[in-house]
Amino acid sequence: MPHRAVARLREILPPPVSGGDSIDWQEIERTTGLTLPVDYREFVESYGGGEIDEYLSISTPPVPGSAYGDLLDRTDPALADQEHLLALLPGSELPSLLPFADSASSDVAFWLCEGAPDDWRVAVFRRQTPYGMNRWTVFDGGMASFCVAVLTGKVNPLSERLSAGDRHEFLTWRRV
Repeated sequence: MPHRAVARLREILPPPVSGGDSIDWQEIERTTGLTLPVDYREFVESYGGGEIDEYLSISTPPVPGSAYGDLLDRTDPALADQEHLLALLPGSELPSLLPFADSASSDVAFWLCEGAPDDWRVAVFRRQTPYGMNRWTVFDGGMASFCVAVLTGKVNPLSERLSAGDRHEFLTWRRV
């Protein structure tokens, strides 16, 4: 049965006709020790790497020929104000951050890798903010729910607002 948030995402963001990327998820788990959330795996299988509305780029595990296959090469960023993110979270330790998306404005969406992968929340570092505002936003949901919320205008954690209109487009790496 498809993940509920991915099914909703397919309604508002049609997957590319060419389909997604084929990934050996078990091999990734075996070689990296990293289990990725189900909604993300379904997204990659339906969409692959590419861009939402030519603004939000989604990374995937390595795929031959794809410029978006850098998910496993990315590391926790050396961002100067991670203490501002920590202030938004319970506890005294910052969980590991795994970046999975970037905006054309250089914003970065991360998983907060805490607990089971399907429970990972999303944190966004916004590069362009008004003076004095926290650059971090924490979204209480997974990757697909985050994309739905951004595309429908329910949240605006990025430097630029995506159109909340009815038409959204995913440009696969095969067409970008």
